[in-house]
Amino acid sequence: MADLKNYLSRNWFGDPKSNILSGIVVAFAMIPEAIAFSGIAGVDPKVGLYGAFCLSITIALFGGRRGMITSVTGSTALLMTGLVAYGESQGPGVGLSYLIAAGLLTGILQITWGYLRLAYQMRFVPSGVLSGFVNALALLIFQAQLPQLGIGVKETSDLGIENISRYPVAGQIPTVWILVILGLIIIYGVPKITKVIPSQLIAIIVITLISLLFKLDIPKVSDLGTLPNGFPSISLPFGLIENGKVPFNMNTLGIILPTSLAISLVGLMETFLTQDILDDANDSSSNKNKEARGQGIANIVASIFGGMAGCALVGQSVMNSENGGKTRLSTLSSGLSLLLMILIFKSWIGSIPMAALVAVMITISISTADINGLRNIRKIPKSDIAVMVTTFSVTMLTKPHNLALGVIAGVALAAILFSRKVAKVISVKRSKNEQNKIIYRVKGQLFFVSKMYFLQGFDLYEHPEEIIIDMTSAHIWDQSGVVALDQIIRKFKNGGSKVEIIGLNKESLNLFERLGGMEFNH
Repeated sequence: MADLKNYLSRNWFGDPKSNILSGIVVAFAMIPEAIAFSGIAGVDPKVGLYGAFCLSITIALFGGRRGMITSVTGSTALLMTGLVAYGESQGPGVGLSYLIAAGLLTGILQITWGYLRLAYQMRFVPSGVLSGFVNALALLIFQAQLPQLGIGVKETSDLGIENISRYPVAGQIPTVWILVILGLIIIYGVPKITKVIPSQLIAIIVITLISLLFKLDIPKVSDLGTLPNGFPSISLPFGLIENGKVPFNMNTLGIILPTSLAISLVGLMETFLTQDILDDANDSSSNKNKEARGQGIANIVASIFGGMAGCALVGQSVMNSENGGKTRLSTLSSGLSLLLMILIFKSWIGSIPMAALVAVMITISISTADINGLRNIRKIPKSDIAVMVTTFSVTMLTKPHNLALGVIAGVALAAILFSRKVAKVISVKRSKNEQNKIIYRVKGQLFFVSKMYFLQGFDLYEHPEEIIIDMTSAHIWDQSGVVALDQIIRKFKNGGSKVEIIGLNKESLNLFERLGGMEFNH
């Protein structure tokens, strides 16, 4: 009974007032982002709003970190754009069905990653990869706002007149720019006066009031598509293409798998990054593998109810923590408050100018970027710069932009550069003892990368009567190391020398005898 009481106090009912109020404040900040990220993905605002609600409620129950906020995010929304566009080319509503199907598969994959303890492997992602990842994400979020600033609208004219109404044209563009600049001034200026109310929310309210007061003819949230009419209902994506659904077969799996795999990995990377930030800020620890499973369950629930997949939000999670949201109650409060606000203020939300959301998203892109890393780039090792640039470049050059491929490329390059550094720590020193025996003392790690440096340490053209290779300070890691040592032994023996290997540790000896089939003194 005492354990249950402690669990409830620690996870749910510790300081309920602060946690509920913090959840309400966070919900205000989640609304504009959920709507904006829906636009990035190419679906109606209700898809993002339903996703945000379902994700928050579910992760409060199943997540591995108390007080962490999960919702639809820019990183996951950007990965959905190509899939949604492909679906819409097949028929009206098919893009949304593909998105939901991909969300279901994403959840299954993340639950699998949780049970496979993928979190332990993702701890080894280098800082250069994370820097390139967030910088690419920041630029992609900013680029997604350009059509709402009237930039590149003509390039999207093939989408149809009904979609062009989402973007400012001709005389609307100067007004939009003025409102965006005003929004940026409010967002960055208000916190210097007060932080009681999120400055993003104040900017949205002010710009909306100006738009209504002066009856400005500019794109609004309602132009993006349908807003929620009530509570979300179960809506599976499978059926006939003619009905806006996708078939439940292997062909559909092949279409959604690349997107789902990318979302599952990128989503967990951002979630674990957020988790580390909160753990450090609160001097606590949390279970990443449990969080991975919780994210998977949350994405399945969100998809079943017609919402977008998502992951943890760094900004809102930090905001929640700073406002006193330390328990699961704050996360639950944010989700419930979000839905109530949507239903109560639906007409007002539809009147929000897109210019207000653009201002919010620009600030998010700026805060997402690794500004400190870019500022100190001259002090960063060249290898880390190369990893960062590779991650960033691969992400930006792939079509559609793929954050997952960028991360994979960055990790691969980091592994190669690290292997080259490790390879050089192996050394081979030659000496002669009193019996005129030649002794080679090997020190370091012998594996596929260090093999070349190992071979260069031996003089294969001298053939004394007896040679001793001392491996006391060395370790053989793989077949390449075994082959390299076997090659040295064979060449010396072919020259007439007697070769003796000493000092092999147990693991190296077992590997050598298993692969090389020879016995040595030890």
